[in-house]
Amino acid sequence: MGKKKVGNERSVVRLNDGSLLKGYLKDFSPRVEAIVLEEAETGKFHTFKTGEMKAVFFVKSFEGDIDYRDRKSYGVRKPVGNRVFVKFKDGERLVGFVDGKVPWEKGFFLSKKENEGKGFFLLPADEDTNNIKVFVISSSVDDVTVVP
Repeated sequence: MGKKKVGNERSVVRLNDGSLLKGYLKDFSPRVEAIVLEEAETGKFHTFKTGEMKAVFFVKSFEGDIDYRDRKSYGVRKPVGNRVFVKFKDGERLVGFVDGKVPWEKGFFLSKKENEGKGFFLLPADEDTNNIKVFVISSSVDDVTVVP
């Protein structure tokens, strides 16, 4: 497992083409046009524009547990905001919580965003998963449903 570097967050960047890269983010902000990731294995720096990415997964470890299956139901962890179901354009689905203000107009489905961020943070419904939080890129989302 790669040693966590001070001031950097262990992350997996998933790109729209299905590829991924593991490394450490440099000064991440949800409002930037691009991110810089230092690759864990090589130390090489990569820059990704927001439109190239599907999501940024902030992880406990780079290896994870290949046999672990996320529990995609509420009640697994203490609620920490609005319950949401996210469906990506590639068909992947995530279940979790949006902490704080819902980043789109009120309603059941994703519509006009109320802020200028490039995405939103999702806390997984299953806190035993390898993902600590996920920054979902809005342009990669097909649908978001707020679950009452």
